[in-house]
Amino acid sequence: MAMSPKIAVIYYSSTGTVHELAEAVAEGARKEGAEVRLLRVSELAPEEAIAANDAWSAHASVTKDIPVATPADIEWADAVIFGSPTRFGNIASQLKQFIDTLGGLWAQGKLADKVYSGFTATATAHGGQESTLLALYNSVHHFGGIIVTPGYTDPVKFADGNPYGTSHVNGQGALPVDDTARAAAAYQGKRVATVTARFNNA
Repeated sequence: MAMSPKIAVIYYSSTGTVHELAEAVAEGARKEGAEVRLLRVSELAPEEAIAANDAWSAHASVTKDIPVATPADIEWADAVIFGSPTRFGNIASQLKQFIDTLGGLWAQGKLADKVYSGFTATATAHGGQESTLLALYNSVHHFGGIIVTPGYTDPVKFADGNPYGTSHVNGQGALPVDDTARAAAAYQGKRVATVTARFNNA
């Protein structure tokens, strides 16, 4: 009997863009038959910094009930899809801190042979989307993980334009997540679910 893949979508989002992409990724994986956990990583910023930004504060409030990721979620998952905004061409410190807690699993070989993928968002065009995903994938190489990117395997990727993973430019909050980005994110979730199922059922 075919086994449904278990997928953890683990993300950091300050004002909501990456959160919206994460929801679309998760929905795409679910529609492909995957069991999905949508999880956020812990916030590291001080409360006063969050309170000083209305969008950040509002997003923190509406997503407070989303479960916080733990290493146990990684151990549970057959595939992990990470989401992060760009921070100077790299992933956000909040997601990096979570990844840095995985040393125990790494030492036991429990990060290896899983599927990994990533998605991102930037404030500006050419703001580090591809470098952020490539930086994320450096960690996956250390895990011994299997990177599954969307590539140009579906027409939506020629509209989205990023073979490394779904990405969106939010124009400093002026450009909400659009249908193209949502479709690309859903496709990425679907592709990860499909490929992971092939490994599980080989």
